[in-house]
Amino acid sequence: MKKISIRTSSPYEVIIERGSISKCGEYIKNVTDSRRVAVITDDIVCSLYSDTVIESLENNGFECILFSFPNGEQSKNLKTLGKIFDFLCVNNITRSDIVVALGGGVVGDIAGFASACYLRGIDFVQIPTTLLAQVDSSVGGKTAVDISGGKNLVGAFRQPKLVICDSDTLKTLTPDILSCGMAEVIKYGMIRDEKLFEKLESHSLENVDEIMDDIVYTCIDIKRDVVEGDEFDRGERMILNFGHTLGHAIEGWHNYNNYTHGMGVAVGMCMITDKFAPELSERLKKCLTAYCLPTETEAPVGELLPYCSKDKKRTSGSISYIVCRTVGKAEIVKTSLADFEKIMGE
Repeated sequence: MKKISIRTSSPYEVIIERGSISKCGEYIKNVTDSRRVAVITDDIVCSLYSDTVIESLENNGFECILFSFPNGEQSKNLKTLGKIFDFLCVNNITRSDIVVALGGGVVGDIAGFASACYLRGIDFVQIPTTLLAQVDSSVGGKTAVDISGGKNLVGAFRQPKLVICDSDTLKTLTPDILSCGMAEVIKYGMIRDEKLFEKLESHSLENVDEIMDDIVYTCIDIKRDVVEGDEFDRGERMILNFGHTLGHAIEGWHNYNNYTHGMGVAVGMCMITDKFAPELSERLKKCLTAYCLPTETEAPVGELLPYCSKDKKRTSGSISYIVCRTVGKAEIVKTSLADFEKIMGE
Protein backbone atom coordinates (compact mmCIF):
# COMPACT_ATOMS: atom_id res chain seq x y z
CA MET A 1 0.00 0.00 0.00
CA LYS A 2 1.06 3.56 -0.75
CA LYS A 3 -0.50 6.68 0.72
CA ILE A 4 -0.41 10.27 -0.39
CA SER A 5 -1.56 12.97 2.03
CA ILE A 6 -3.43 15.90 0.48
CA ARG A 7 -3.01 18.95 2.69
CA THR A 8 -5.88 21.14 1.55
CA SER A 9 -8.33 23.10 3.71
CA SER A 10 -9.88 19.72 4.56
CA PRO A 11 -6.93 17.26 4.55
CA TYR A 12 -7.35 13.66 3.44
CA GLU A 13 -5.40 10.67 2.19
CA VAL A 14 -5.26 8.82 -1.09
CA ILE A 15 -4.74 5.08 -0.68
CA ILE A 16 -3.13 3.34 -3.67
CA GLU A 17 -3.32 -0.43 -3.32
CA ARG A 18 -4.27 -3.34 -5.57
CA GLY A 19 -7.22 -5.17 -4.04
CA SER A 20 -8.16 -2.21 -1.84
CA ILE A 21 -11.73 -2.08 -3.16
CA SER A 22 -12.47 -5.24 -1.16
CA LYS A 23 -11.11 -3.53 1.98
CA CYS A 24 -12.91 -0.22 1.48
CA GLY A 25 -15.20 -0.69 4.49
CA GLU A 26 -12.21 -0.98 6.80
CA TYR A 27 -10.57 2.14 5.36
CA ILE A 28 -13.77 4.22 5.33
CA LYS A 29 -14.52 3.24 8.94
CA ASN A 30 -11.30 4.98 9.92
CA VAL A 31 -12.37 8.37 8.53
CA THR A 32 -15.99 8.65 9.66
CA ASP A 33 -18.22 8.10 12.65
CA SER A 34 -21.15 7.48 10.33
CA ARG A 35 -22.68 4.03 9.98
CA ARG A 36 -24.98 4.80 7.04
CA VAL A 37 -23.61 4.95 3.52
CA ALA A 38 -25.22 5.98 0.24
CA VAL A 39 -23.25 4.34 -2.58
CA ILE A 40 -23.67 6.22 -5.86
CA THR A 41 -22.51 4.56 -9.06
CA ASP A 42 -23.40 3.94 -12.71
CA ASP A 43 -24.94 0.85 -14.25
CA ILE A 44 -21.67 -0.62 -15.61
CA VAL A 45 -19.67 -0.18 -12.40
CA CYS A 46 -22.65 -1.34 -10.36
CA SER A 47 -22.60 -4.72 -12.09
CA LEU A 48 -18.85 -5.06 -11.57
CA TYR A 49 -18.09 -3.75 -8.08
CA SER A 50 -21.15 -2.76 -6.07
CA ASP A 51 -21.51 -6.18 -4.43
CA THR A 52 -17.86 -6.16 -3.35
CA VAL A 53 -18.06 -2.63 -1.97
CA ILE A 54 -21.35 -3.16 -0.13
CA GLU A 55 -20.15 -6.47 1.35
CA SER A 56 -17.02 -4.78 2.68
CA LEU A 57 -19.03 -1.87 4.08
CA GLU A 58 -21.60 -4.13 5.74
CA ASN A 59 -18.88 -6.36 7.21
CA ASN A 60 -17.53 -3.23 8.87
CA GLY A 61 -20.83 -2.24 10.42
CA PHE A 62 -22.30 0.08 7.79
CA GLU A 63 -25.90 0.14 6.62
CA CYS A 64 -25.87 0.68 2.83
CA ILE A 65 -28.23 2.02 0.21
CA LEU A 66 -27.42 2.01 -3.50
CA PHE A 67 -28.23 4.43 -6.33
CA SER A 68 -27.24 3.67 -9.92
CA PHE A 69 -27.73 5.77 -13.07
CA PRO A 70 -26.95 5.20 -16.78
CA ASN A 71 -23.24 5.48 -17.54
CA GLY A 72 -21.76 8.23 -19.68
CA GLU A 73 -21.24 11.98 -19.83
CA GLN A 74 -24.83 12.41 -21.00
CA SER A 75 -25.96 11.54 -17.45
CA LYS A 76 -23.85 14.21 -15.78
CA ASN A 77 -26.65 16.73 -15.74
CA LEU A 78 -29.17 18.48 -13.53
CA LYS A 79 -31.81 15.82 -14.15
CA THR A 80 -29.61 13.05 -12.74
CA LEU A 81 -28.50 15.34 -9.93
CA GLY A 82 -32.13 15.89 -8.97
CA LYS A 83 -32.74 12.15 -8.88
CA ILE A 84 -29.77 11.75 -6.53
CA PHE A 85 -31.12 14.46 -4.22
CA ASP A 86 -34.53 12.76 -4.16
CA PHE A 87 -32.90 9.40 -3.44
CA LEU A 88 -30.92 10.83 -0.51
CA CYS A 89 -34.02 12.54 0.85
CA VAL A 90 -36.35 9.53 0.52
CA ASN A 91 -33.78 7.39 2.33
CA ASN A 92 -33.41 9.92 5.16
CA ILE A 93 -29.72 10.57 4.61
CA THR A 94 -28.57 13.11 7.19
CA ARG A 95 -25.49 15.26 7.74
CA SER A 96 -24.02 12.52 9.91
CA ASP A 97 -24.13 10.02 7.02
CA ILE A 98 -21.69 9.63 4.13
CA VAL A 99 -21.74 9.20 0.35
CA VAL A 100 -19.42 6.85 -1.53
CA ALA A 101 -18.79 7.74 -5.18
CA LEU A 102 -18.00 4.44 -6.89
CA GLY A 103 -17.00 4.80 -10.52
CA GLY A 104 -15.27 6.98 -13.06
CA GLY A 105 -15.08 10.73 -13.47
CA VAL A 106 -18.76 11.23 -14.20
CA VAL A 107 -19.78 9.42 -11.02
CA GLY A 108 -17.21 11.22 -8.91
CA ASP A 109 -18.14 14.64 -10.29
CA ILE A 110 -21.89 14.33 -9.84
CA ALA A 111 -21.82 12.41 -6.55
CA GLY A 112 -19.31 14.89 -5.18
CA PHE A 113 -21.46 17.83 -6.25
CA ALA A 114 -24.53 16.23 -4.72
CA SER A 115 -22.56 15.81 -1.49
CA ALA A 116 -21.51 19.45 -1.58
CA CYS A 117 -25.11 20.65 -1.99
CA TYR A 118 -27.35 18.21 -0.12
CA LEU A 119 -28.13 19.58 3.36
CA ARG A 120 -25.49 22.21 2.51
CA GLY A 121 -22.78 19.58 2.62
CA ILE A 122 -22.26 15.99 3.70
CA ASP A 123 -19.07 13.91 3.67
CA PHE A 124 -18.14 11.72 0.74
CA VAL A 125 -15.48 9.21 -0.26
CA GLN A 126 -14.11 8.62 -3.75
CA ILE A 127 -13.52 5.08 -5.03
CA PRO A 128 -12.40 5.78 -8.60
CA THR A 129 -12.54 2.81 -10.96
CA THR A 130 -11.16 4.36 -14.16
CA LEU A 131 -7.65 5.57 -14.86
CA LEU A 132 -8.84 9.11 -15.55
CA ALA A 133 -10.65 9.26 -12.23
CA GLN A 134 -7.74 7.75 -10.29
CA VAL A 135 -5.04 10.07 -11.62
CA ASP A 136 -7.10 13.21 -12.00
CA SER A 137 -10.74 13.85 -11.18
CA SER A 138 -11.00 12.04 -7.82
CA VAL A 139 -8.28 14.21 -6.25
CA GLY A 140 -8.49 17.95 -5.71
CA GLY A 141 -12.10 18.59 -4.75
CA LYS A 142 -13.58 19.75 -8.07
CA THR A 143 -17.17 18.57 -8.49
CA ALA A 144 -19.62 19.56 -11.20
CA VAL A 145 -22.38 18.80 -13.66
CA ASP A 146 -22.83 19.86 -17.28
CA ILE A 147 -25.56 22.21 -18.49
CA SER A 148 -26.67 23.08 -22.00
CA GLY A 149 -24.27 26.03 -21.97
CA GLY A 150 -21.17 23.90 -21.45
CA LYS A 151 -19.25 21.27 -19.54
CA ASN A 152 -18.70 21.54 -15.77
CA LEU A 153 -20.18 25.03 -15.61
CA VAL A 154 -22.14 24.31 -12.42
CA GLY A 155 -20.12 22.88 -9.57
CA ALA A 156 -18.42 23.34 -6.22
CA PHE A 157 -15.15 22.65 -4.47
CA ARG A 158 -15.71 19.78 -2.03
CA GLN A 159 -12.76 17.76 -0.80
CA PRO A 160 -13.43 14.05 -0.14
CA LYS A 161 -12.74 12.41 3.21
CA LEU A 162 -10.73 9.67 1.50
CA VAL A 163 -9.77 8.40 -1.96
CA ILE A 164 -9.24 4.67 -2.55
CA CYS A 165 -7.42 3.74 -5.78
CA ASP A 166 -7.34 0.07 -6.74
CA SER A 167 -5.35 -0.43 -9.95
CA ASP A 168 -6.89 -3.88 -10.39
CA THR A 169 -10.16 -2.19 -11.37
CA LEU A 170 -8.42 -0.85 -14.47
CA LYS A 171 -8.22 -4.39 -15.87
CA THR A 172 -11.96 -4.34 -16.55
CA LEU A 173 -11.78 -1.16 -18.63
CA THR A 174 -12.37 -1.30 -22.35
CA PRO A 175 -9.38 -0.13 -24.43
CA ASP A 176 -11.07 3.16 -25.33
CA ILE A 177 -11.73 4.05 -21.69
CA LEU A 178 -8.15 3.13 -20.73
CA SER A 179 -6.93 5.33 -23.58
CA CYS A 180 -9.10 8.13 -22.25
CA GLY A 181 -7.24 8.03 -18.94
CA MET A 182 -3.87 7.86 -20.65
CA ALA A 183 -4.53 11.27 -22.19
CA GLU A 184 -4.52 12.76 -18.67
CA VAL A 185 -1.39 10.77 -17.78
CA ILE A 186 0.41 12.13 -20.85
CA LYS A 187 -0.77 15.59 -19.84
CA TYR A 188 0.96 15.22 -16.47
CA GLY A 189 4.21 14.30 -18.18
CA MET A 190 3.93 17.30 -20.50
CA ILE A 191 3.21 19.86 -17.79
CA ARG A 192 5.44 18.70 -14.95
CA ASP A 193 7.49 15.49 -15.35
CA GLU A 194 9.73 14.74 -18.34
CA LYS A 195 10.83 11.42 -16.80
CA LEU A 196 7.22 10.29 -16.66
CA PHE A 197 6.78 11.30 -20.29
CA GLU A 198 9.90 9.35 -21.29
CA LYS A 199 8.60 6.29 -19.44
CA LEU A 200 5.34 6.58 -21.36
CA GLU A 201 7.25 6.87 -24.63
CA SER A 202 8.91 3.50 -23.95
CA HIS A 203 5.55 1.76 -23.48
CA SER A 204 2.20 1.55 -25.23
CA LEU A 205 -1.41 0.75 -24.44
CA GLU A 206 -0.68 -2.98 -24.77
CA ASN A 207 1.93 -3.12 -21.98
CA VAL A 208 1.20 -0.05 -19.87
CA ASP A 209 -0.03 -2.21 -16.96
CA GLU A 210 3.66 -2.98 -16.27
CA ILE A 211 4.10 0.59 -15.02
CA MET A 212 0.52 1.34 -13.95
CA ASP A 213 1.20 1.51 -10.20
CA ASP A 214 4.02 4.00 -10.77
CA ILE A 215 1.86 6.01 -13.17
CA VAL A 216 -1.02 6.34 -10.71
CA TYR A 217 1.26 7.31 -7.82
CA THR A 218 3.28 9.82 -9.87
CA CYS A 219 0.26 11.58 -11.34
CA ILE A 220 -1.51 11.89 -7.99
CA ASP A 221 1.69 13.19 -6.42
CA ILE A 222 1.95 15.85 -9.11
CA LYS A 223 -1.66 16.84 -8.63
CA ARG A 224 -1.21 16.92 -4.84
CA ASP A 225 1.66 19.38 -5.23
CA VAL A 226 -0.30 21.64 -7.56
CA VAL A 227 -3.58 21.52 -5.60
CA GLU A 228 -1.94 22.21 -2.25
CA GLY A 229 -0.46 25.37 -3.73
CA ASP A 230 -3.68 26.53 -5.39
CA GLU A 231 -6.70 24.71 -4.01
CA PHE A 232 -9.33 26.95 -5.59
CA ASP A 233 -7.90 27.20 -9.09
CA ARG A 234 -6.90 30.85 -9.11
CA GLY A 235 -3.33 30.43 -10.32
CA GLU A 236 -0.94 27.52 -10.88
CA ARG A 237 -3.68 24.89 -10.79
CA MET A 238 -4.68 26.08 -14.24
CA ILE A 239 -1.75 24.13 -15.69
CA LEU A 240 -3.77 20.97 -15.07
CA ASN A 241 -6.04 22.19 -17.86
CA PHE A 242 -3.46 21.74 -20.61
CA GLY A 243 -5.48 20.69 -23.67
CA HIS A 244 -8.79 21.12 -21.88
CA THR A 245 -10.05 24.43 -23.27
CA LEU A 246 -10.16 23.08 -26.81
CA GLY A 247 -10.76 19.53 -25.56
CA HIS A 248 -14.02 20.51 -23.88
CA ALA A 249 -14.99 22.39 -27.04
CA ILE A 250 -14.45 19.25 -29.13
CA GLU A 251 -16.51 17.19 -26.68
CA GLY A 252 -19.30 19.76 -26.94
CA TRP A 253 -19.12 19.76 -30.74
CA HIS A 254 -19.70 16.00 -30.61
CA ASN A 255 -22.58 16.53 -28.14
CA TYR A 256 -20.66 14.42 -25.57
CA ASN A 257 -21.66 11.38 -27.59
CA ASN A 258 -19.20 8.65 -28.62
CA TYR A 259 -16.28 10.99 -28.00
CA THR A 260 -14.48 10.67 -24.69
CA HIS A 261 -12.98 13.39 -22.53
CA GLY A 262 -9.53 11.89 -23.09
CA MET A 263 -9.94 12.05 -26.86
CA GLY A 264 -10.82 15.73 -26.58
CA VAL A 265 -7.87 16.48 -24.29
CA ALA A 266 -5.48 14.62 -26.61
CA VAL A 267 -6.54 16.65 -29.63
CA GLY A 268 -6.66 19.84 -27.57
CA MET A 269 -3.04 19.34 -26.49
CA CYS A 270 -2.03 18.80 -30.11
CA MET A 271 -3.86 21.88 -31.39
CA ILE A 272 -2.23 24.15 -28.81
CA THR A 273 1.21 22.58 -29.32
CA ASP A 274 0.94 22.85 -33.11
CA LYS A 275 0.37 26.60 -32.73
CA PHE A 276 2.74 27.52 -29.92
CA ALA A 277 5.45 24.83 -29.76
CA PRO A 278 5.49 23.11 -33.19
CA GLU A 279 8.91 21.60 -32.50
CA LEU A 280 7.25 19.38 -29.86
CA SER A 281 4.26 18.34 -31.92
CA GLU A 282 5.72 15.23 -33.50
CA ARG A 283 6.95 13.87 -30.16
CA LEU A 284 3.62 14.52 -28.46
CA LYS A 285 1.60 13.00 -31.30
CA LYS A 286 3.79 9.90 -31.42
CA CYS A 287 3.19 9.31 -27.70
CA LEU A 288 -0.55 9.85 -28.01
CA THR A 289 -0.75 7.50 -30.97
CA ALA A 290 0.98 4.76 -28.96
CA TYR A 291 -1.98 4.90 -26.58
CA CYS A 292 -4.56 4.86 -29.39
CA LEU A 293 -5.53 8.50 -28.94
CA PRO A 294 -6.44 10.90 -31.77
CA THR A 295 -4.20 13.82 -32.70
CA GLU A 296 -6.59 15.80 -34.89
CA THR A 297 -10.29 16.53 -35.20
CA GLU A 298 -12.82 16.78 -37.97
CA ALA A 299 -14.44 19.69 -36.16
CA PRO A 300 -13.76 23.03 -37.90
CA VAL A 301 -11.84 25.42 -35.69
CA GLY A 302 -14.40 28.12 -36.37
CA GLU A 303 -17.13 25.94 -34.89
CA LEU A 304 -15.05 25.10 -31.80
CA LEU A 305 -14.20 28.66 -30.81
CA PRO A 306 -17.72 29.62 -29.64
CA TYR A 307 -17.47 26.80 -27.08
CA CYS A 308 -14.21 28.31 -25.81
CA SER A 309 -16.01 31.57 -25.04
CA LYS A 310 -17.98 29.65 -22.40
CA ASP A 311 -14.89 28.11 -20.80
CA LYS A 312 -14.66 28.27 -16.98
CA LYS A 313 -11.19 29.82 -17.20
CA ARG A 314 -12.51 32.85 -19.12
CA THR A 315 -12.68 36.17 -17.25
CA SER A 316 -14.52 39.08 -18.83
CA GLY A 317 -13.03 39.42 -22.33
CA SER A 318 -9.92 37.32 -21.69
CA ILE A 319 -9.10 33.63 -21.57
CA SER A 320 -6.26 31.62 -20.04
CA TYR A 321 -4.77 28.67 -21.87
CA ILE A 322 -1.79 26.42 -21.19
CA VAL A 323 1.30 26.00 -23.38
CA CYS A 324 4.15 23.50 -22.98
CA ARG A 325 7.16 24.77 -24.90
CA THR A 326 9.34 22.04 -23.41
CA VAL A 327 8.31 18.65 -22.01
CA GLY A 328 7.84 18.90 -18.25
CA LYS A 329 7.15 22.62 -18.03
CA ALA A 330 3.82 24.42 -18.45
CA GLU A 331 3.11 28.10 -18.96
CA ILE A 332 -0.15 29.91 -18.30
CA VAL A 333 -0.92 32.40 -21.06
CA LYS A 334 -3.66 34.99 -20.68
CA THR A 335 -4.91 36.84 -23.72
CA SER A 336 -8.05 38.43 -25.05
CA LEU A 337 -10.67 36.04 -26.34
CA ALA A 338 -10.51 37.85 -29.67
CA ASP A 339 -6.75 37.30 -29.98
CA PHE A 340 -7.07 33.63 -28.98
CA GLU A 341 -9.72 33.09 -31.63
CA LYS A 342 -7.58 34.91 -34.21
CA ILE A 343 -4.47 32.82 -33.44
CA MET A 344 -6.31 29.50 -33.43
CA GLY A 345 -8.23 30.40 -36.58
CA GLU A 346 -5.14 31.19 -38.63
